[in-house]
Amino acid sequence: MNQPGDDAAAAAARGGERIAKWLARAGVCSRRDAEKLVAEGRIALNGAPVAQPATFVGPEDVVQVDGRAVHEPERTRLFRHHKPAGLMTTHKDPEGRPTVFDRLPPGLPRLISVGRLDLNSEGLLLLTNDGALSRRLELPENGWTRRYRVRVFGAVDARALAALARGVTIEGVRYGAIEAGLDSRKGDNAWLTVALQEGKNREVRRVMAHLGLEVSRLIRVAYGPFQLGTLPKGAVEEVNPKVLREQLGLAAPKRRGG
Repeated sequence: MNQPGDDAAAAAARGGERIAKWLARAGVCSRRDAEKLVAEGRIALNGAPVAQPATFVGPEDVVQVDGRAVHEPERTRLFRHHKPAGLMTTHKDPEGRPTVFDRLPPGLPRLISVGRLDLNSEGLLLLTNDGALSRRLELPENGWTRRYRVRVFGAVDARALAALARGVTIEGVRYGAIEAGLDSRKGDNAWLTVALQEGKNREVRRVMAHLGLEVSRLIRVAYGPFQLGTLPKGAVEEVNPKVLREQLGLAAPKRRGG
């Protein structure tokens, strides 16, 4: 068994991971809060207090928080969720508005979102039990495209939409290349398809407003290789583990006992 004083490299070579990450994956708290628990002397590894957040946990180790054993983290899981409009993408809202996590079906593990959709946006929201995976999927350098269907009110200028491919600066904020095209128009209402990679806060709404267009509906239909498809509103569906490994290059889980 590993001891708190074990060499980190040796522990890592045996398949261990830093205790803060391990606790976060186990759903105890965030990594930052786990580091606070270490500093407060509230975490033990194999019966000995943990003094360093760089301590590694191996497959056979026993971790305790405040004297209670913590179950080993679940395997990494990813879910597709069809978020309805009118829900916040946070665990708690200071204004008391309903959240995505208030409305999830029972029986799911503790989940966090991959990025966010604002209150009035809807569509595909990825959820995971692994904070490290969430951060990885949010990185713009992954080159994953977020694709939206957007209903707007106003006069659509096809040339202005095409110019978004060069990026645009709005009130000092630089937005990267955006692909935007007109799908259909009826009177002063139109449906657009918009694709981007950065996903800055309220990016689609701000860019459309810059073009004199008011967004009346915004639906995310794809996040990288994952599609909304025909998933019913409010539903949650787990991504097949094999598909997850193929798309993200994750290693297959190791079997225990030989």
